[in-house]
Amino acid sequence: MTDQTGRRWHDMGGLSADPVDPATHDYALWEKRVDALQVLTSTKGLFTVDGLRRVLEDMGEDAFETMTYYERWTASVNQNLLEAGTYTLEELGTKMAEVSARGTTYGEASDPNA
Repeated sequence: MTDQTGRRWHDMGGLSADPVDPATHDYALWEKRVDALQVLTSTKGLFTVDGLRRVLEDMGEDAFETMTYYERWTASVNQNLLEAGTYTLEELGTKMAEVSARGTTYGEASDPNA
């Protein structure tokens, strides 16, 4: 959706906002990993920042209302890696089932008897 200024939901450049204090947000480990994954895969030439942004902007307004910043990045990195042929949807599904079977906590995942 576009407002009267021609802006779409993701275009916040130049809008008024409160100052951001990076010290007030301690990034979760998974967020740091998503950031690192994006840097590593784009550095390897699997996609560009333009590719990341294209997928983010194509997600639609609902994604920007319901997903966190790094949830959107995860979806975008995944879509770009799929498009690059890094893995298939079937391979991704198999790996996700394998990871899910490990358990929901690090202790469960690292326990060989679980």
